[in-house]
Amino acid sequence: MQTHDLSLRIGGRQLVSGLHWNIGAGECWCVIGRNGAGKSTLLRALAGLRQPDGGSIRVEGKPLPEWQLHALARKRAYLPQGRNDAFGYRAIDTVLAARHPYQDDRYWDAEADFLAAGAALRALDVGHLAQRDVRTLSGGERQRVAIAAVLAQDTPLLLLDEPASALDLAHQVSVMELLARLCRKDGKSAVLVSHDLNLAHGAATHALLLMGDGQWLAGPVGEVMTAPLLSRCLGYPIETVRHGKRTIFIPVEEDSHD
Repeated sequence: MQTHDLSLRIGGRQLVSGLHWNIGAGECWCVIGRNGAGKSTLLRALAGLRQPDGGSIRVEGKPLPEWQLHALARKRAYLPQGRNDAFGYRAIDTVLAARHPYQDDRYWDAEADFLAAGAALRALDVGHLAQRDVRTLSGGERQRVAIAAVLAQDTPLLLLDEPASALDLAHQVSVMELLARLCRKDGKSAVLVSHDLNLAHGAATHALLLMGDGQWLAGPVGEVMTAPLLSRCLGYPIETVRHGKRTIFIPVEEDSHD
């Protein structure tokens, strides 16, 4: 996916201005910014659910509006931030719904659809919940079922808005490791929004910083996720600590920056 001179505005505010951005195969991008900086708005635009205010978005060189929805659904999968389950579908049915782009004129789910859905549920450690009503699941369990649906859609591009939200620590780590592995080993591309700098840094290969006033900065995590740039982006001083091979991001204590 590529953006050219992309502009996004909301409520009279310029969120993104002149974004030239290329998401390559095997890259895992993390979008970082303050509340209201435009992270979710950007993801919706990339998914084709919001019209940009300027510029263009292309998938495989083809402008997003020129894609038929059925074909686009085979290219990108989108996980929104939060959901409301009005009906008592089983978890397996929720994930099977993501297989619709591959069913063409078939009315019933094929064996391949059940295999893909089951594998996705197991990958997210919710295979044992397949027959449960999604309304009876905890927030974290429901989130993992939603991510399983994204995986079952089997697209080369994954767009995920805060995928680790509502998850316990173990599943936060496992989900981010899974996304990183899909990019590294399977050549998928991922764009994810995260407020946890440490989780993001551990999974992402690249980062896009949204400054909240239209300005942005994009590049490899080693160049972009630095203490000075993150401090500017988040409006709060950040410092880094090395622990083995890891870089850990820590907010500066209040009395250290008075």
